Amino acid sequence: MPPYVCLGTTVLLVLAACVITAHADAAFTLRSWTEAFALANATVAQLTLQEKAGLATGVDQFKSRCIGNVYPVPRLGIPALCLNDGPAGVRQVKDVTGFPPGIAVAATFSRRLMRARGVALGEEFRGKGINMHLGPAMDLMRNPKAGRGWESFGPDPYLNGEAAFETITGIQSVGVMACAKHFIANNQEQWRYGHISQVDDRTLHEMYYYPFLRSIEANVSAVMCAYPQFNGTSACQNAQLIGPNGLLRRDGFQGVIVSDWGATHDSAADNANAGLDMEQPGGWLIGAWIRIPPLALYLMKGAQRLDQMVANILAPWYRLGQDSGYPAVNFDAQRPDGTGPRNLNVSVRSANHTALAREIAAASAVLLKNSARGRGLPLNASALTRVAIVGKDARLPNLNCGVSNQCNDGTMAIGWGSGSNSLEFTVPPVTALNETFAGAGVAVALSLSNDLKAGPKAAATADAAVVLVNAMSGELGLYQMVNGIRGDRNDLELAFSGSQLVQNVAAVCSNTIVVVHSVGPVHMPWVTHPNITAIVYAGAPGEQTGPGLVDVLFGAVNPSGRLPFSIADDEASYGTTIVTDPGFPIGFPVIDYAERLLLDYRFMDARGIVPRFEFGFGLSYTTFAYSALAIAAAGPGTSTTVSFSIANNGSVAGTETPQLYLGYPAGAGEPPKVLRGFDEVGPLAPGASRQVVMTLGEREMSVWDTPSQSWVRPAGTFAVFVGASSRDIRLTGSF
Repeated sequence: MPPYVCLGTTVLLVLAACVITAHADAAFTLRSWTEAFALANATVAQLTLQEKAGLATGVDQFKSRCIGNVYPVPRLGIPALCLNDGPAGVRQVKDVTGFPPGIAVAATFSRRLMRARGVALGEEFRGKGINMHLGPAMDLMRNPKAGRGWESFGPDPYLNGEAAFETITGIQSVGVMACAKHFIANNQEQWRYGHISQVDDRTLHEMYYYPFLRSIEANVSAVMCAYPQFNGTSACQNAQLIGPNGLLRRDGFQGVIVSDWGATHDSAADNANAGLDMEQPGGWLIGAWIRIPPLALYLMKGAQRLDQMVANILAPWYRLGQDSGYPAVNFDAQRPDGTGPRNLNVSVRSANHTALAREIAAASAVLLKNSARGRGLPLNASALTRVAIVGKDARLPNLNCGVSNQCNDGTMAIGWGSGSNSLEFTVPPVTALNETFAGAGVAVALSLSNDLKAGPKAAATADAAVVLVNAMSGELGLYQMVNGIRGDRNDLELAFSGSQLVQNVAAVCSNTIVVVHSVGPVHMPWVTHPNITAIVYAGAPGEQTGPGLVDVLFGAVNPSGRLPFSIADDEASYGTTIVTDPGFPIGFPVIDYAERLLLDYRFMDARGIVPRFEFGFGLSYTTFAYSALAIAAAGPGTSTTVSFSIANNGSVAGTETPQLYLGYPAGAGEPPKVLRGFDEVGPLAPGASRQVVMTLGEREMSVWDTPSQSWVRPAGTFAVFVGASSRDIRLTGSF
């Protein structure tokens, strides 16, 4: 069944109201923005000043039933709108699915799975009575150590934009508001409450704003302004960004602009005048003992702006049909253990959601190295007598790490912080591996720690050793340090001497298979060790980490994941740093985005740096041939079509992930090549082939021209690169 069925017209045009059939067994009315604002304005006319102010202000961090609520208007049937984290699943709630986070779905390079995950997220948020899903996150991974890089979709703006578009479309297809975050240039945790992101206009548009522009095109309901200062002005008080004539509104954004929790650094008057519609969490600055929300102290002076703010808040509520038949909130974020009278124990998990989480866990696994058949992968349990499972990352994670999973004690399914989700139903690798080996009568030796002596001892007489290691990070926020990490990672090393553990095991076992769970790139000095026969970068796979991994290790799923970032030998290869020093003499530091358009593979290509594994890289258990490139170029204002054929010329079925990179005309000031297309081709049986067609729209062939404040397609010859990664280019052409 498709995500939605629209009666009488098409959803994309939204020319008139239509009935949407949601997967959560509920129908709702999708309205056009025009219809939604007509209803919102009619309601605003009936509200008192205090009611208006209450809708624009949170009720207090520690009094909200959800992560955030506003004040209700019972007499008009307006509930205490419920806003809730996180971008990878319902946070601080029991009986929900622990979906893989953004970086995992990015590694699938699958629009199908991006959309399906969005639908499933929307179903669970709707089922819990949540009006607004605080996600997706689309902060570029400017530096590989960035603490919350795993919440988003990597360092490439195009991949972030496509993933954001599909996620938002999926979430809102079931009547739940999506909130694009964090707007804008919010790319590290240290000093995040006020550091100054210094970004030039072209870099802003082509890099950090690009995913938000795609979100607007997906009709996103909300945008969250971020903590940092953008070019010296706080994002939530920056009229250039959020004002009536600012960036978002100029490009057609019609929803609500909500602050990040505590990101209103300036006065309520300044924020509201600049364009902020909703202040969260409320209660912090003046105190919850004042019944009139703090924002009202200003708004009593300026009712005209207040009316527009409230209309912007209510319009998405009406547009997605939440004014009729929407489920009531049935949980209490203040009691995430499920106790208390407001927790109604409504489970929103389903077999379909579990299966999807497992599918994404497997599809996001990236095969980095594999030896010839007989060693390495896929494993053949019937050919094994004894195996070893080594590493604390194999075991069940600590389920008592606080409401935001702020520890690294077991397998790493997701990072910590407000973007985390429930670990309640996590199936660890050791459980799934043990079940598989036991079914084949294979003896298993366990060393579920990173003990540098115990691990090799367990592996010394094994036919194969599976070593699981990790690197974790998370949100700084108000959380404690985790293993000496203040949100952003301190380095690119594996945790708990993981690299040494890998090398010690490989020294005694000639068939060592390494599994890396990580929030981002890690240092891998042992890649070429002859006894390391296979390496799987399993990333951050969510609750079905064990089953998803087993599917890949034993060949039930032929790996098709691709790296959503490059893995290099040192941080200098990325061209950016995490700024840890305060401003001089004391204050927030200025972070100069001097690298401009050169992040990750773009920087490495421009500087001639060869990474260990490049952006888009990933192996398969079969091989694919590319052929028959054809380019149908058109003039300005029209699209260009690129087509080619992919054939499975190997011996097993598999899915290929072709990528299209564009090289701009000389003098355009662009990187050597940039991602402008990708597809999921398969599964293809051995010998089967398929034609692939990718379309380059006008903006995808344009650069941002600051003087004219417009997208301009440069004159000259464009180069087309089609391949299996940013460096494994199989076909080239030009137009």
